[in-house]
Amino acid sequence: QVQLVESGGGSVEAGGSLRLSCAASGYTGSLPCMAWFRQAPGKEREGVASIDSDGNDIYTDAVLGRFTISKDVAKNTLHLQMNAVKSEDTAIYYCAAGTRFCSAIYDSYYSYWGRGTQVTVSS
Repeated sequence: QVQLVESGGGSVEAGGSLRLSCAASGYTGSLPCMAWFRQAPGKEREGVASIDSDGNDIYTDAVLGRFTISKDVAKNTLHLQMNAVKSEDTAIYYCAAGTRFCSAIYDSYYSYWGRGTQVTVSS
């Protein structure tokens, strides 16, 4: 099975930037679809962004224009560049991978998940 490990989380000031990474292993070749989800304290998990094998990316309205998802196939690594962060972005961010469908909304599309990395935005 695919193993996903997130990194790059931490504290950042509102309006600042942060770059998250997700190292993937246990899978031959590039993953068909990868995504970022997040869960804030006391709230349901929500989608952030997804990217397919062709590099097509999708973003939820909450992060559109501020976050960018990308992947480095050679390094088997997924990234999330977070710019102009807001207090509402505070959450545990999870890396996810799927084998068929891509979605920045439906977590049921994803079979593999990392343990998450904490992002805290201060104001």
